[in-house]
Amino acid sequence: MMSRTFLFMLLLTILAAGLAGWAGVQYGLSRSADSTDLDTVLHRDLALSAEQERRIGQLEEKFGTERGVLQEEMRAANDDLARAITEERIYGPKAQRAIGRFHSAMAALQEKTVRHILAMRAVLTPDQARRFDTTITKALGSGAP
Repeated sequence: MMSRTFLFMLLLTILAAGLAGWAGVQYGLSRSADSTDLDTVLHRDLALSAEQERRIGQLEEKFGTERGVLQEEMRAANDDLARAITEERIYGPKAQRAIGRFHSAMAALQEKTVRHILAMRAVLTPDQARRFDTTITKALGSGAP
């Protein structure tokens, strides 16, 4: 039987996580309003040749498929975590496995994203790559190229 203290702490944790998530989204939205979208820079500002557009289009199509698979894996892991929490009502093995599954998919997505960005960069001329790098630097938050 769960104690009232445990239920209160669980509820408080969920509330804190929700508020932190909301604050993070608000912060991200405020920063994105000030920065230029990578896709916009790539397709509008870099004056890509037809061949560059074709090659980057192929890369984007492949990455879109891979990203979709990994995002679905993260959703499934979250479903597992929800079931684990409601079934076990403790931070037990099912919850740990679900979190591990989510983190694994998230790490794979981040790695594939970086590889995708580098593959697109390889298609660019040196001048285009410098401008692309500036956008990446801003997007990742350091501000200095």
